[in-house]
Amino acid sequence: MRTFVFADQPLTVADVVAASHGPVAVEASVARRAAMQEARDVLDGHLARGIPVYGLNTGLGGNIGHRITAAEADGLQASLVMARVAGVGAALPVDVCRAVLFCRLAGLVQAGAGVSLPVFDLLCAMLARDLVPVIPSRGSTGASDLVQTMSIAAVAIGEGEAYLDGVRLPAREALARAGLVPARLAPKDGLSIGSASSVTVATAALAIVALDDLAAVHVGVAALACEGFGASPYIFDARIASARPAAGQVEAASLFRAALAGGGYFSRSSPKVQDALSFRALPQVTGSFLAALQTARREVEIELNSPADNPLVIGPLGEVRSSANFLTASIALSFDSLAIAVAQLATACVQRSIKLMTGRLSGLPNYLSPVGGASAGFVPMQKSLAALHAEIRLKATPASLDTIVVSEMVEDIGTNSVLAVSKLAVQLEPMRWLIAIEAMLAAQAVDLRRRIEPALSLSPVGVHLHDTVRAAVPALDEDRATGPDAAKVHDALWKPQNVRALRSLAG
Repeated sequence: MRTFVFADQPLTVADVVAASHGPVAVEASVARRAAMQEARDVLDGHLARGIPVYGLNTGLGGNIGHRITAAEADGLQASLVMARVAGVGAALPVDVCRAVLFCRLAGLVQAGAGVSLPVFDLLCAMLARDLVPVIPSRGSTGASDLVQTMSIAAVAIGEGEAYLDGVRLPAREALARAGLVPARLAPKDGLSIGSASSVTVATAALAIVALDDLAAVHVGVAALACEGFGASPYIFDARIASARPAAGQVEAASLFRAALAGGGYFSRSSPKVQDALSFRALPQVTGSFLAALQTARREVEIELNSPADNPLVIGPLGEVRSSANFLTASIALSFDSLAIAVAQLATACVQRSIKLMTGRLSGLPNYLSPVGGASAGFVPMQKSLAALHAEIRLKATPASLDTIVVSEMVEDIGTNSVLAVSKLAVQLEPMRWLIAIEAMLAAQAVDLRRRIEPALSLSPVGVHLHDTVRAAVPALDEDRATGPDAAKVHDALWKPQNVRALRSLAG
């Protein structure tokens, strides 16, 4: 079992991904526990003095005007929680639910919620025993994920459902089997657990790591396409990239130079004055994607390391203040931008694939068919490319444009951050298919180019990718079904060990 101590080191996207893989023994440092207790003491002091604090001794949302006495506050926690378990839809996968629970613990340990330490310790014990709340996939407006994350609080009091070692059980049974006792929530503990953007942060972190892999494979495959197409070696010149250092393009050009190093690509001369933009603008398009990915990572890690609670307990000052830090506008906007960047990446990928099949541009046999005549070669695959591209483009529509007013018009704006993240995650699979098809076509182009350039020397990245494709499918020597070939290349290309090997080769 992995162990993790919440201390002073900043949490990263990688920490969330690691926590999603299985049980994690988590605890807070002595200093963090002291800060959490200080915040709890502030809440208890406000409750004893009758000072109004949202969710401590008031109703929630439109019921904010209702006052709750100190005597009532304890007993109302269970009903407050259960009334807000209002998420709908299929349950999130168990690995995502683990990540959500880890992210909520990361938020609570920031000491802005004032959660009771026994409740915090129970949530830690749940994660260590792989007892993970079943969390519905829909319901957040991006003004906290409250109706989804309240499922965590429900399980803590023995209600709802939980995964125990991956098996879905009633929460009370799961707690008993794990040797745990349902919590007795202190005033505001239910809101402290549930009022958070943990679903947004967890799903965003997992998406970012998947996009890291996508970027690595894209760079390698696009580089192989350049070798097969015979694209100009000057498009990745560092002087050109730095002449107008727009977002990410200097880094992208460097990545392509690394992917193409070690072969003969940079020693060749191209008879063409310039190539189509889908090749020539690889640093610009890839750079924009990398920059958008970096922005999304930064915003997610800010959220992961911050107390985004409402109200926010400022322990050292003994204050509690209303806050809107739960509104995840920056994450929603960054993921909407990232989805558009993925769509641009997809457009260029499709266009390169079509150019590889266009003999008058590549100097290779039309449709990458060595047969000629009436041979279709790979041209029918253009229909699948277009269909995949349409699917990706549809999911590039921004999610953060509008929300519905809820809770008697008190919560009158939102961000739809969970939707912004989830629709981008849906883009990933068709994008993987596009890259796999480009890899299949690039390998065929390399085989055909070697017939006219026997001395063609691939980079180590190119050799690895070409070998990967050829281990999955043979070269096309006569017309055959190319859809099943694309499926075999897809499966081989996206194996985790292949992605790791590609990253290692490219440095």
